[in-house]
Amino acid sequence: MVTEKILETRNLVLSFGGVKALNGVDLHVKNEEILAVIGPNGAGKSSLLNCINGFYSAQQGTIHFKGKPIHHLPPHAVARLGISRTFQNIELYTGLTVLENLMAARHIHMKRGAFWGGLFFGPALKEEIRHRVIVEEIIDFLEIEPERHKVVGMLPYGVRKRVELGRALAMDPTLLVLDEPMAGMNLEEKEDMARFILDVSERRRIPMIIVEHDMDVVLDIADRSVVLDFGTKIADGRTEEIVRDPRVVQAYLGEE
Repeated sequence: MVTEKILETRNLVLSFGGVKALNGVDLHVKNEEILAVIGPNGAGKSSLLNCINGFYSAQQGTIHFKGKPIHHLPPHAVARLGISRTFQNIELYTGLTVLENLMAARHIHMKRGAFWGGLFFGPALKEEIRHRVIVEEIIDFLEIEPERHKVVGMLPYGVRKRVELGRALAMDPTLLVLDEPMAGMNLEEKEDMARFILDVSERRRIPMIIVEHDMDVVLDIADRSVVLDFGTKIADGRTEEIVRDPRVVQAYLGEE
């Protein structure tokens, strides 16, 4: 595995009034690595992801992506750099089809303006075909071919979660940020999603940050884990070692 850091946060501090959601958090993600961020509810996990994606601005600290600072950038600029995101609560266009949702994620790579797009001829048509090929490959990869033309709002929850992963992949990311990608799924759906995440890592070599509560899933897929508790990092290391750390057991599992 290549060890170069693709993303690094240093001393991130984020406060809401008198509450510190993040308290001096340092972490890094290496190329081709799956990093799990775990901890109890309210530990600051989603706040950390929101800082990375530009939804929140930390009052203190820095975030570097590929060696360049990004903590001052808005979400659309962060996305254009190659960081794509899924959300704890599914954020899809529920009135559009699976294909249309994935094509919408390709907009950051489309170069033709409104004129050619309106005509849908010549360069615009060629560009549409090129992006459609990429989207169809993702549909095949995630095994959602039968749902291609179905309206997303009518699909089962587990399939919609898969579509959201597909939309993130359609952005051609160099870093995937997944906020509880298996929340609310049954065992079979979790196994499928874990398989797809591992395939993304092995075939596409895309590093990932994953927030996940299911420790069995974390042990199965994560190379390394960072543990947050009340906004503070309390552990960082190989997942199988982290779960035996007494501080993690007490904070995450609620045991003495």
